[in-house]
Amino acid sequence: MATAVYAGTFDPVTYGHLDIIKRAGQVFERLIVATTTSHSKTTMFSLEDRIDLLRQSCSELGSNIEISHFEGLLVNFAREQQASVLVRGLRAAGDFDYEFQMAMMNRALAPEIETTFLVTNPKYMFVSSSLIREIAAAGGPLDEFVTPLVRDAIMCRLG
Repeated sequence: MATAVYAGTFDPVTYGHLDIIKRAGQVFERLIVATTTSHSKTTMFSLEDRIDLLRQSCSELGSNIEISHFEGLLVNFAREQQASVLVRGLRAAGDFDYEFQMAMMNRALAPEIETTFLVTNPKYMFVSSSLIREIAAAGGPLDEFVTPLVRDAIMCRLG
C-alpha cells in the first residue's frame, strides 16, 4: 500500500474536499492532506487556521489521515514524505485541463510519483472554496457545502 498526498489551499475546506479525503483514505495506507501558503491567491484563513480546520474536519475520517503543510514544490514535499502518489480531485471537465497540465509537470519533475484523479461526488461538483467565500460574503446559506465548524469559522471571520 502506498502513501499519498492530497494537497490544496483548502480555503475553506468543503464537503467536496472531505469526500475526496475520505475516499482516498480508504484507498491508501497513509494519506497526507497538505495545505500551503498560496502566492497566487488571497486567502480568507491563515495557514494555521486552515491546518486547524482540516484537523478538526478530518478527525473522524480515519487514523491513516494526517494533516500537514508544505512550502515550495509539492513533488519535493511528496518525496520528503516518501509518498508515491499525488491525489487530485476533479469536479468538472474544466478542471481536467488544469489538473492534466499539473500532473504532466509533476511527472517531468518527479517521474517516480504518480498522480491519480478522484471524481468528486456529483452533489459537490459545483462547490469550490472561492464560491463558498462569495456566498458567505453575500450572506447566503452554507450548510450544504461546509461543516458547521467551517461555517462558524467563516461567519466569525466575516464578522
